[in-house]
Amino acid sequence: MSTSFRSRRAGSGLFLLGALLAPGSLGGQTALPVELEPVVTTATRTPAAVRTLGTATEIITAAELARRQINFLAGALGLAPGAITATSGAPGGITSLFLRGSNSNQTLFLLDGLRLNDPNTDYAVFLGGACVGACDSLEIAHGPQSTLYGGEAMGGVIALRAQRGAGAPTAALAVEAGSFGTVQGRVMAQGERGANAYSLSVQGGHTDNDRPNNAFTSANVVLRLDRTVNDRTAVGGTLRWFHGAYGSPGPAVGFGANDPDNEERESNLLATVFAEFAPGADWRARVTLGGQHRRFVAESPGPGGTAFTVVKNRRAVLDWQNTYTGWDRHRLTAGLTAEANHTVNTGFGDINERQQLLAFFVQDEFTPADNVYLTAGLRRDDFDTFGEATTGRVTAAWLPGGGRLKLRASHGTAFRSPGFLDLYGQSAFYVGNPNLRPEKSRGWDAGFDHYLADNRGSVGVTWFENRFRDLIIFDFGVFPGTTANVERARTRGLELKADLALPAAVRLDLAYTYLEAENLTQATRLLRRPRHGVAADLARDFGGGFSAGAGVSWAAQRLDVHAATFATIAADDYAVARLYAAWRVNDRLTLRVRIENLFDEGYEPVHGYPQPGRAAFAGAEWRF
Repeated sequence: MSTSFRSRRAGSGLFLLGALLAPGSLGGQTALPVELEPVVTTATRTPAAVRTLGTATEIITAAELARRQINFLAGALGLAPGAITATSGAPGGITSLFLRGSNSNQTLFLLDGLRLNDPNTDYAVFLGGACVGACDSLEIAHGPQSTLYGGEAMGGVIALRAQRGAGAPTAALAVEAGSFGTVQGRVMAQGERGANAYSLSVQGGHTDNDRPNNAFTSANVVLRLDRTVNDRTAVGGTLRWFHGAYGSPGPAVGFGANDPDNEERESNLLATVFAEFAPGADWRARVTLGGQHRRFVAESPGPGGTAFTVVKNRRAVLDWQNTYTGWDRHRLTAGLTAEANHTVNTGFGDINERQQLLAFFVQDEFTPADNVYLTAGLRRDDFDTFGEATTGRVTAAWLPGGGRLKLRASHGTAFRSPGFLDLYGQSAFYVGNPNLRPEKSRGWDAGFDHYLADNRGSVGVTWFENRFRDLIIFDFGVFPGTTANVERARTRGLELKADLALPAAVRLDLAYTYLEAENLTQATRLLRRPRHGVAADLARDFGGGFSAGAGVSWAAQRLDVHAATFATIAADDYAVARLYAAWRVNDRLTLRVRIENLFDEGYEPVHGYPQPGRAAFAGAEWRF
């Protein structure tokens, strides 16, 4: 069966589902509840209303993911325009993210304010297998963001934060089971008592997936504790732990195909302690101390014995941020970030290196008129390995008339640090280049957002362009092979998003991305970036505690590398549909069912790595 026929079939099925869920089918239903105006932190480092931002930003709450029955972080990111994920395997496999077409190592992940990745510490395993905690909030800030967060923030920033517990204590227990021997469970508790607040989420599960030696077992823990000392001071801490063990059979074709023994294991622990205090009426400060310990092991049994590759990353962080509002119509944010990290990698390059960083940043949020919002910032990063990098960013937002329409634009610069392998790696046929410069980018975007009355949704359109230079490549045309700042690239395109609360308790969420991603040096299209990408979801609350929805994701016009021949190929288009439904039996018990890959689409986001076929799951949640 051809991919195009399967895609048409998926589209036909979703048309029928749309007709089933259409507003006219049950005219007596009421609209969905009105939502509050969202507030985000990532785009400015300080809480700000979405309507005041010149940065294109998405917010994805844990409650929204629970409604759509999306468990994994990679699936959550796939809901946003411009966020393209590519998985080398089934759930639990290594996953890349191409935000606005940037490379997978050019997007920064923040976990509870702490950097998850740098050139020596990647997020590929975490993204492929981590769950979003029941008290988490996920924010995406598009475009160059190094001015606020430093290196790797070339395509943007993904920030996952544990939220402060609030209100009367609540708890929940959820279980799910289904296809491929899948069993998952979650315990959640949150609340506040007097000056203390807490939130806790513990999740874990196992799936066999549908290939031999492809099982995935994981555990996720997210904890946040807060205490209000007095009306000027609050303290707290977070802890986040991910552990995953993944049977890694490799590609289904070509060299190393269908390996019966390989396994990958990762443990990633991040912890912070923080204090927020107000030295004066117009001055607020926040100090965060954090640490990360990651251990990744790839185990490859063979006739001559078992080969192990071990990667250990350790990081210590101090972040001091100050916000001053005493200057009329200005909000100034300034501070410093200090980091020390150590990486050991027994694989290619034989790495055992350390690095220190000290950075200073300043930003002014200026409101010259009641409906005009401007920001300008500057940052200087100083590394003891390769040197310094300076970045800047400006944004503007204008709400003419009654504030239902926002016009916005931004421009910024960013960088990616060379890694230890790039600088210092050693092997029989490779040597690093200690004279490397950081990769650099310059990007801009412009667009508008239209907000519906009563906070019942919005529609946004953004045109963007990013240019990359001094991109680091491995050059094996010389001996020994080495690295060099050689290539240039450009990504540009259109992002469209809509989240609409329609009549008859129907909700529509749509994200579309048009992307042109080019290697300007080689005059070729960048790999695994579809020209067209869609994520759509249509849901309805039927009343009586019953709700249902359908979703589809579609990717078209991609280039990839053939897993057997290593030749560049035109990858197949694909459309994947899903169904989900829930019944809230009473205030305590909710039953859920879902079907993934509804039409059993055969598709490979990365060539040679087939995704699971049709799968059904059922679960229950008990609140107490």
